[in-house]
Amino acid sequence: MDRETPPTDDRLTEDEIARRAADAEAAYEAEIERNLPRNYVANLAHGLLGQTGFRLVNAPTFVPAYIFLLSGSEFAVGLALAAQWIGASASSIFGATLIEHRKRVLPMGLLIGWGMRAGVLGLALGGFFLPPNLALITAIFFLCLFGLFNGMQAVIFNTLMAKVIPLRLRGRLTGFRNFTAGLTAAGVSYLGGKYLVEGDAFGNGYSTTFLVAFILTSIGLSLLMLVREPEPPTIRARATLGGRLREIPAMLRADKALTRFYLAAGLAALGTMAVPFYILYSGERIGLSGTNLAVLSTAFLLAQTGANLAWGTLADRFGNRIVFMSSVGLWAASTLALLFTHDLLGLALVFAGLGAGQGGFQNSNQNIIVEFGARDDLPMRIAVLNTATSLMQAAGPLLGGLIAHNLSFPALFAASIAVLTGAVILMFFVDEPRKRRKLL
Repeated sequence: MDRETPPTDDRLTEDEIARRAADAEAAYEAEIERNLPRNYVANLAHGLLGQTGFRLVNAPTFVPAYIFLLSGSEFAVGLALAAQWIGASASSIFGATLIEHRKRVLPMGLLIGWGMRAGVLGLALGGFFLPPNLALITAIFFLCLFGLFNGMQAVIFNTLMAKVIPLRLRGRLTGFRNFTAGLTAAGVSYLGGKYLVEGDAFGNGYSTTFLVAFILTSIGLSLLMLVREPEPPTIRARATLGGRLREIPAMLRADKALTRFYLAAGLAALGTMAVPFYILYSGERIGLSGTNLAVLSTAFLLAQTGANLAWGTLADRFGNRIVFMSSVGLWAASTLALLFTHDLLGLALVFAGLGAGQGGFQNSNQNIIVEFGARDDLPMRIAVLNTATSLMQAAGPLLGGLIAHNLSFPALFAASIAVLTGAVILMFFVDEPRKRRKLL
């Protein structure tokens, strides 16, 4: 595997070259520690506002309910959510090739980040200014655009965090970041459902909610400019997209546990086939008023919030593998409980379990992949993971829409429970990477 390294004098001995490489690595680690307080706060502030806004888009409430309002079709809901994840799956590996040869990835991350936010803005403006049939078409387009840039941003920003936040603190940072973002998102969600959606603010409560999401995420992205990014002593040589794609099979053959983890993550992501339909199923039981939407959204996000602190602490102490297994198991159990719940309080508790489970899955997915190998290959490992999970998250809503339309919601939830259980079982055959090798 080719890597770019600083030029060396041919007359230097191998020991001298090794000593210089070790000194460069030590200087790089020292720079990380020196800038850690500033970078920790910048990542926390960016995550607080960015996560708050994006949760309004990604929560299994506002977007599915909005698409169903425009279309009246479960399949259209699945299609819209699939468009988002098709975009993400198509761009993740390309995102890795954009940055793995760069000493600094933040400038590219800011550019991609603004593109992602343009998708949220388009989603909002389409609802304000277009009739329902055109608003539906543009919503699907802008969700796809949102996903396209999201696939690249996820690779870039996870790589950036791995560069500036040491592994010993990463679980707690993501947990606390998501905790604070979840509190804010829960409050915004309640206000959005209770006053913006139910009050039809500015003529379209859903669009107003998405506009709030755009504003919050834009402020968060601007705060990321405070990060001081170190330049690593080694980077990969620049490679073409096709060349890197041809290297993926060798990477998978070299680490069977990594391959099994990708399969488990893909199965768990396929479990999202049911996610857009939780709120529609609940609506059949208690109605989809703005107040009910607010309560269920708040329960989902508050639980995701509180659980993130516990998941992060558990990950830092015992590793991310146990977090993956526990959270996906909770997600499956909560989906099962949904089938036997018929009142608002019970549904709020179920949505709390769903939020806690999905939050732990997302956090463990992001963090465990960092620990599977060398730093220089991290963007591609993240990209392969994002591609696998995004493809499943694209197929999931389409499959879910077909099952819900042609069979029933209980049949859909049973299928989701089956694949989530399969993901947990598969992780029994993946060792904890933190215990078997030191991250390079």
